[in-house]
Amino acid sequence: MSQLHEAHPGRPFDPAEIGALSHLWRGEVYRSTVWRVRFDTTTNWAVVTTGIAFSASFSAANASPLPLALVGLLVVFFLLIEARRYRYFNIWRLRARALETNFFAPMLRGDAMLTDAGWMQRLAHDYRNPGHRISYMSAVGRRVRRNYGWIFAIQALAYYGKLAIHPTAMTSMADLWQRAAIGPIPGEFVVAAGVLFHGSWMVIGAVTLHEERQRSAGRGRRLDGA
Repeated sequence: MSQLHEAHPGRPFDPAEIGALSHLWRGEVYRSTVWRVRFDTTTNWAVVTTGIAFSASFSAANASPLPLALVGLLVVFFLLIEARRYRYFNIWRLRARALETNFFAPMLRGDAMLTDAGWMQRLAHDYRNPGHRISYMSAVGRRVRRNYGWIFAIQALAYYGKLAIHPTAMTSMADLWQRAAIGPIPGEFVVAAGVLFHGSWMVIGAVTLHEERQRSAGRGRRLDGA
């Protein structure tokens, strides 16, 4: 392999190649922007539907808290769609970032850029064999930590507020179970299901964050030669 590099040393980029890479970067930025708008749209849908549930539950003294509970299922649907879109956005984002850090940054520093750089081989392989950079569950965890965790937290607080103070202040735990009951389903079961529902998303966010940090640490060790 060393003899191959000696026989075919890298050469500087010519103006045509620099122009082509510049257009390639612009295309990747455009694609990442398009997909960013797409998953921002699902976040907006989740916020709007949660607001509608607030209006329905607090509109009257005898209004049911059920919309605040059911909207969580709709928010989960938006979350799953957004996680899928985020995986595509992440492809274009990382490609644009690779060009920025390995091509434009050295150019601005005045470093020599040769055509046999390792980052070019990795990027070329990614174009020939494209694939997602993160798993679907990791994408879900990222969206939970950055956006949907806050939406779920606001939903849970609003639901508790509806049970505790609307239409009148709660005076005992018996009032809580009575107000949380949904038809024949006891209030204790409903509250327990809500705690399990929100707790599971907290666990997913924490576990995926831990896994991402472990992967980052592993890459750092490999770069250090460990």
